[in-house]
Amino acid sequence: MSEWSGRNLQMEEGYWQALLQEGEFAASSGEAPSQGIEMLGGPAQNRVPSDGRTAPLDDVWMAAQEIFENNGTLELEATGYNRGGLLVTWRGLQGFVPASHLIGFSPWLSEEERRAELARRVGQRLTLRIIELDPERWRFVLSERITTEEIRRREALLAEITPGEVREGIVTNLTSFGAFVDLGGVEGLIHISELSWGRVEHPRDVLKRGQRVQVYVLNVDRERERIGLSLKRLLPDPWETVEERYYPGQLVEGVITNVVSFGAFVRLEEGLEGLIHISELAEGTFLHPRNVVQEGERVTARVLSVSRAERRIALSLRQVDKPNGWWVQE
Repeated sequence: MSEWSGRNLQMEEGYWQALLQEGEFAASSGEAPSQGIEMLGGPAQNRVPSDGRTAPLDDVWMAAQEIFENNGTLELEATGYNRGGLLVTWRGLQGFVPASHLIGFSPWLSEEERRAELARRVGQRLTLRIIELDPERWRFVLSERITTEEIRRREALLAEITPGEVREGIVTNLTSFGAFVDLGGVEGLIHISELSWGRVEHPRDVLKRGQRVQVYVLNVDRERERIGLSLKRLLPDPWETVEERYYPGQLVEGVITNVVSFGAFVRLEEGLEGLIHISELAEGTFLHPRNVVQEGERVTARVLSVSRAERRIALSLRQVDKPNGWWVQE
C-alpha cells in the first residue's frame, strides 16, 4: 500500500461504507443505478464488471498491478460520484477517486455544494495514478492530485537543473548499459562509462538499487527529458597525474582484471589499468594468455611505457626478473 493510501484510509473506508448504504450516482439522472453495489461481494475472479461485459478479471488486475508498480498513469472519464468522491471504470474495474485527491476540490464545501461539485465533474477526463490496489477486497483507488504534483515537480526540476551541478538521487534501476537515478521526479542515466575511471563489467558491481548517491550533471536535454549523469566526474581523474607516479623500469603490483586474446589487463589502482601484451607475458610459446595468468591473480609487473595523453600504460611480466638497465622499453 502506498503512503498516500494510508493517509486517506478513513476517507476510503467511508466511501466503501457509503457505497453500500446510498449507492452510486450517475451523471445523467442523479439516481442510483441498479447494478454496481452487488459486485463488491464475492471472490474477485467471479465478479462481473458493472458495464455488463464478461472479462478475465484476473488479467485486468494483473495489468493494473503492473501500472501501479511502474508508477504509470491512466486517462479515465468520471462515470459517477458518491459523497466520498468520483467513480471511474477501467477495463471493467470500477475505481474510486477520493475527493481529497481531486485537484481544486475545496474541503470546506457544504454537503449540498460538495455533491454539486462532484456531479459537475462527472464526464470529465482525469489523469490518474493508482494509489491502492487490492483484488481480494475489490479496491481500486486512484488519485488526480499525486499525478499533477509529480508533473509539476518534474517540469520544475527539468527547468532548473544545469550541467555542472552536483545532485543527490536514488538508484532506481541497473541495466547492462548504465544506472538510472531518480533526482526527485526525473530520472537521469549514468552510462556505464561514467561510473568509474576504471573498467566496469556491470553497473551492479558499483551500485545497488535503492542506494542514495551524489551525481554530477553532464548534460540536460529538456525536449526529450533526458539527463546525463556521472559518478566518476566527482573523483580526480587518475590519468591526469599518472606520469608523476609511474615511470619506465618501475616494478609495480596489480590484479589481473581481464584476459583477452592479445594480452591481460592489470588494475594498478582504482581507475587505472595497464596492459600486458601477449608478447610480454612469458618466454616461449603458449596457446592463450589464460595459460599464463587468470582474472583475480595478483602479479608483479615492470612498467615499459606511460602515456597520459593516450591513457595507456604498457607492462611486462616477462622482463620482471631482468636487472636494471637490461629490460627493453616499448
